[in-house]
Amino acid sequence: MDDAPQTDPDLTDPELSHDDPSRRKTDRELERDESSLTGHERGQVKDNLRLSAITVFSVIRREGEEELHRPAMSLWWSGIAAGIGISTSIFAQGLLHQSFADHPQRALIAAFGYAMGFVLVVLSRLQLFTENTLTAVLPLLAGPNAERLWRTARLWAIVLAANLVGTLLTALLMDLFVDPAHPTLAGMLEVSRKAAEARGWPALLDGVPAGFFIAAFVWMLPSSKGFEIFVVALFAWLISAGGFAHVVAGSTEMFLLVLHGEMPVLDAFTLHLAPTLVGNVIGGTGLFALLAFAQIKAEI
Repeated sequence: MDDAPQTDPDLTDPELSHDDPSRRKTDRELERDESSLTGHERGQVKDNLRLSAITVFSVIRREGEEELHRPAMSLWWSGIAAGIGISTSIFAQGLLHQSFADHPQRALIAAFGYAMGFVLVVLSRLQLFTENTLTAVLPLLAGPNAERLWRTARLWAIVLAANLVGTLLTALLMDLFVDPAHPTLAGMLEVSRKAAEARGWPALLDGVPAGFFIAAFVWMLPSSKGFEIFVVALFAWLISAGGFAHVVAGSTEMFLLVLHGEMPVLDAFTLHLAPTLVGNVIGGTGLFALLAFAQIKAEI
């Protein structure tokens, strides 16, 4: 199938497609009010306007359409890079965990390290599966058809597989080249053991808020110009500080435990990663994406 983007009438900007007489009247009133302002003052008004919900939806939806039409190999390599990059979260968290071993707020401080991988991946525009539980789904919700459904499934499958390959490569490198007695690796393993305590149903429940928070900061990024790093870091910190579970970052932890002989590989997938994946999808798509679409559906 051709991977080139197609012109789609559904992509018309919703804000430009309204033909409501009451809206036209409001626009004329605003133009009359602004006619008394100087050019500098009109610029200040424009700079301080917040993006409307429908504008944010349009931005993310168009980004989603672009992702759905990217070549498979582009998605694959970007996903592997994201898997390697997100492992920075576990490295930084383990480093802080060991560095503040005697601090009463050790877990909250170490959670700041967890945010590092998310900042790296999101601001580098790499393909992270949980971002696509919102970005790739909005075009499908706005214009459901068989092609979009297939492209969404294709995107999810490629990116998730690539993310897991990236985290596995990172865990393998840590296992092969880092002394098991190294303090940072010891901290990473200790953090991983804590994450592995949630199994099955608890792991699924821990995945729901994480999926919701990831989708939330993706929704906020268009309105966060100049402050993206703080938005991403804050919500990633909240995921770790709250003890919630992210399937891709968590796969680094599970793979480390598997490679160090502390967990059977089947348990890693069936008791931890699979339930967390379901929870992330429920939180990101089943809750946030549907709610975000519901609030603007009547305006399209």
